[in-house]
Amino acid sequence: MDDIRFPNLGINLHNVKDGFTIFGIEIRFYGLLIALGFLLAYIVVSKEAKRTGQNDEMYLDYILWMCIPAIVGARLYYIIFNGSAYFQKGKGFGRTIKDMINIRNGGLAIYGGIIAAVIVAVIFCKKRNIKFSLMADTAVMGILIGQILGRWGNFFNREAFGEYTDSLFAMSIPTDYFGNGINGLVHTGVITPTMAEHVNVYDGMQWISVHPTFLYESLWNLALLIFIIIYRKHKKFDGELFLIYLWGYGLGRVWIEALRTDSLMLPFANIRVSQLVAAACVLAASVVLVKKRMDYAKNLE
Repeated sequence: MDDIRFPNLGINLHNVKDGFTIFGIEIRFYGLLIALGFLLAYIVVSKEAKRTGQNDEMYLDYILWMCIPAIVGARLYYIIFNGSAYFQKGKGFGRTIKDMINIRNGGLAIYGGIIAAVIVAVIFCKKRNIKFSLMADTAVMGILIGQILGRWGNFFNREAFGEYTDSLFAMSIPTDYFGNGINGLVHTGVITPTMAEHVNVYDGMQWISVHPTFLYESLWNLALLIFIIIYRKHKKFDGELFLIYLWGYGLGRVWIEALRTDSLMLPFANIRVSQLVAAACVLAASVVLVKKRMDYAKNLE
């Protein structure tokens, strides 16, 4: 029941748990990966700050300022666009609040975290009299590292996957992991009717075959990180790396989000929120990048 397969790659992972228990305390891999992401992000950002002649300790101060607001922002974003899962008639105020603050089962939206982190950065830069654009360029590699690791939390939680596929990278999950049976899973929206129609049987269990969108996004972000690391010594202006991040991540998120079946939707339209935000980031970053590049070229004349 805890196995995960990538049948077309010949990979079968046995007994993949979503966490472990130590001294009676349940620890989820999702939370561990977020914590590890913050740690590795600081290490990389600190080295980049030293390379560019900045005070690296300032970035530790920023992370301490930012980590809680970023998690709160990610959670609020998720709740705002998935309110029906929390605000239910007859549920009661106490139970509603408890479910809203319980992030142990996932429910964090990266765009909410990024928005909160940017707001904190603007305030932090004003108080420390620091140039925001330079700080954003320095921090962007840390952001990507956090996202790359964070997506693997979705893997352990068996969430944020896409629609049915039998492609090379197709990921298979036993339906017994989710419980409720095929009809129950379709009714509750855990799986789609298309997934149910293409259920396979391995080892006497029923398995769904889906797009591992967590993997797509993690690899996309890795490619973007490598590009930024290579390009950073050739940037033309402060803020360029952050704009490239917004453009590159947004572009990837537009197509990856289209594959997912659990997207947060606008309450008044059949539009995926993250896809809309990603497209807006691509458009805005494109405009600013072109303008800044033109200004840079004029200054060279």
